[in-house]
Amino acid sequence: MSFDHLIEEKIKQSIERGDFDYLPGKGKPLPKDDLAHVPDELRNSYRILKNAHMLPEEMQVKKEIVEIEELIETIDDPLEKAACQKRLSEKRIRFDLLMERRKWKQSGSFRQYQNQINKRLGF
Repeated sequence: MSFDHLIEEKIKQSIERGDFDYLPGKGKPLPKDDLAHVPDELRNSYRILKNAHMLPEEMQVKKEIVEIEELIETIDDPLEKAACQKRLSEKRIRFDLLMERRKWKQSGSFRQYQNQINKRLGF
C-alpha cells in the first residue's frame, strides 16, 4: 500500500493554502547534514541514536579516551598521571575490542570513511 499519492496531495493543498510561505529559512539552502560523513546504510540508525542523546558504546568509549588524554596533559603529579595513563590504556583496549567485535575495520564503509571518522573523533 503506497501513500505517495496521498502525501503529494496533502503537500499540494498546503502549498495552495500558503502554509509554507512564512517558514523560517524560506528560500535559503538547507543546513548541511551533520551526519553526511556517515555511510547511507548507517545514517538513519545514527540519527535515531543522536535524537535519543545516545552514543554507540564504542563512541562513548572513544569520547572517554579523548577526555582522559586531555586530562593527562594538565596533570603535574606523577602518581596521578600514572593512574590516568593506566585508565587510558584500559579504555584503548576496550575500544579496540569493541571495534574488533563489530568488525568495522573489515567493512568497506569503515575503510571509505576512516579518515573522516578519525578526524571527527579527534585522532
